[in-house]
Amino acid sequence: MGHEEPVRILIADALSATAVTALEQLGAKVTVNASVKAEELPAHIGDAEILVVRSTKVTAAAVDAASSLSLIIRAGAGVNTIDVAAATRRGIHVANCPGKNSNAVAELAIGLLIAADRSIVNATVDMRAGKWRKKLYGEAVGLRGRTLGIVGLGAIGRAVAECSHGLGMKVVGWSRSLTPETAEELGIRACATPLELAARSDAVSVHLAVAPETERFIGAAFFDAMKSGAIFVNTSRGEIVDHEALRSAVEKKSIRAALDVFDSEPAGGDAAFADTALANLVSAATPHIGASTEQSADAIASEVVRIVGVYLETGKPPQSVNVREKSAAPNSLVVRHFNRVGVLASVLDVLKEAGINIEEMENTIFGGEGVAASCTLRLDERPTSEVIARLRDADNIIQVSLK
Repeated sequence: MGHEEPVRILIADALSATAVTALEQLGAKVTVNASVKAEELPAHIGDAEILVVRSTKVTAAAVDAASSLSLIIRAGAGVNTIDVAAATRRGIHVANCPGKNSNAVAELAIGLLIAADRSIVNATVDMRAGKWRKKLYGEAVGLRGRTLGIVGLGAIGRAVAECSHGLGMKVVGWSRSLTPETAEELGIRACATPLELAARSDAVSVHLAVAPETERFIGAAFFDAMKSGAIFVNTSRGEIVDHEALRSAVEKKSIRAALDVFDSEPAGGDAAFADTALANLVSAATPHIGASTEQSADAIASEVVRIVGVYLETGKPPQSVNVREKSAAPNSLVVRHFNRVGVLASVLDVLKEAGINIEEMENTIFGGEGVAASCTLRLDERPTSEVIARLRDADNIIQVSLK
């Protein structure tokens, strides 16, 4: 991007010292404020050009307060903690690090699955209270040969499928994008609907991303379809599950739930937890630690450095979630030209005078001595024959074509 001065980066969550050093080696001026809270961020963001967060929420107020901000990086898989709409309105890239915590979350999901099947948590609590209850806790069914249903087959869901095969489990899966070919490749059986999956499964593990269409996606109908005594594991997001329906299923159908995520989670790493009733009702509960391993943290930190490096070099961050994959502009103008100063400026001037907006533009230089180039422009309006004629008559233009 050609910064004359070091790019300013604010890290508003914990990130490894190695990553900070690597960012500084890219020529960045890095400020770390891992303790800043969401409501304090607008006052601390200052002249940062790049903001890195993990759990700290980035509100519209923070975006509006950041006059120099051009990139927000979520050091994690989702972007639900960032007001993406506010960033998009300001032309600020939002990028994330999907897939880097897949193994960590999958390992916890399998751990919760086993804990629920073998009543590990309750057995431990009783042992600590001096109670030896071998008869009660020795009645587990076991997992080998049983069916695990996976709702959502992104990187984490696929990692869970791989782990469960190692346990000798049969696997069924559902996602909107799951094809028979992909199911065969993963060694699973595809279900046509989530309810079919619920009915077929001895245990269910949820791995959906948060979106308006997935809020309370797992509700009463899903739990009604599950087998009595089945296991339910959620390591995705609390908002995806109707927790009142889950409570009812635990009480009425003996569903054994194991949760890493909840509806109302405290901010920060050490706080009071309000929903103790649910925590006491389920078979196992952990405080949203699915992605929290050293391996995961190192992988995410490395990805943050990579994203920043690519952005500084090209101006386009990889993993951007708020950039159109393909322009909706219906007209493609291809201008082959000699690679000389001012050629593209003259093309843009002609289009500006014609009132035509350019939605995308890419200029490619040919090899050798770089004498010639080809520029493709996506336009919101089709140029008239007069505009095309003006372009063809301009200096250093080789050919103009409209696709």
